Amino acid sequence: MLQVREVSKSYDGRTVVNNVSFDVAAGEIFALLGPNGAGKTTLIRMITDIVRPDSGQISFDGRSVAGPKRARTAYLPEERGLYKKVPVLDALAYYGELKDMSAADARREGIELLEEFGLAAWARKHVATLSKGMQQKLQLCTALIGRPELLILDEPFSGLDPINVQILEDVLRRRRSEGTTVLLSTHQMNKVEQQCDRALMINRGHMVLYGQVGEIRRQHAENEFALHADGTPRRVDGVKSVTAENGHWKVALERGTHPATVLKLLLEQGLAVRAFVPLVPPLEDIFVHVVTTGVGLDAGRSGPPTIDEQVSLGGER
Repeated sequence: MLQVREVSKSYDGRTVVNNVSFDVAAGEIFALLGPNGAGKTTLIRMITDIVRPDSGQISFDGRSVAGPKRARTAYLPEERGLYKKVPVLDALAYYGELKDMSAADARREGIELLEEFGLAAWARKHVATLSKGMQQKLQLCTALIGRPELLILDEPFSGLDPINVQILEDVLRRRRSEGTTVLLSTHQMNKVEQQCDRALMINRGHMVLYGQVGEIRRQHAENEFALHADGTPRRVDGVKSVTAENGHWKVALERGTHPATVLKLLLEQGLAVRAFVPLVPPLEDIFVHVVTTGVGLDAGRSGPPTIDEQVSLGGER
């Protein structure tokens, strides 16, 4: 649904977004990742038509985001803003009317959202009386009202306790099942692993990762496996090292060794193997590695990285 094609943007001669291209499918929760200053906010502002790209095209459902028939887009920025001296329902309904809803429809849907987020009892209270976490939930409601086709959330989990994080996750799943396209920008990598189908990571304005979250993690695995077994494994051909770790054995294979071969040799030892599963790095480790090593920032690159380049962060494996 969302298509970004070779988009670039510069300020005062400094390129902050450099030839970025990606797609977001309908009903997908897509992660936009990167360190502070990577260009994420500028990219979001171009998608929402707050600023225009110097080059490239951005469209949603085949229509330019800058056109007269733009998609219904909602943007929750990292820096929040609510009118504090008005009742909660009035504040929420006002945002609905800004999105061309009638006053009656805005209040009806506003009540539904307040009930969904556990704020219905506060509908007539002034916004200023809400706690920080409750105001954060109300801010989320202002983005959701009007049933946007494209929902852009910047650090939506910030300030929420675990119970309210769960509420938000459930809401996002329901919106996705209804066809809403979600672009999620966050530094909480565990939430990306749990919620997102695919991800794009940019660093210093360049694309450095792009693909399915699970595939990115698998591609960065070090050919290591967790072995759960009754007994102590002996070294076999193709195994670089075997170390005890947190109730299991970590088995590091030599380059080019197939795990099925090693498993067969372990079984031939008479070892009672209960599990032999690949160890994949968390997305947070991959994020740190990309940023600290500057992978993908080749100044001579022409065009976005290939899928092989996008997932090859540590050189040869």
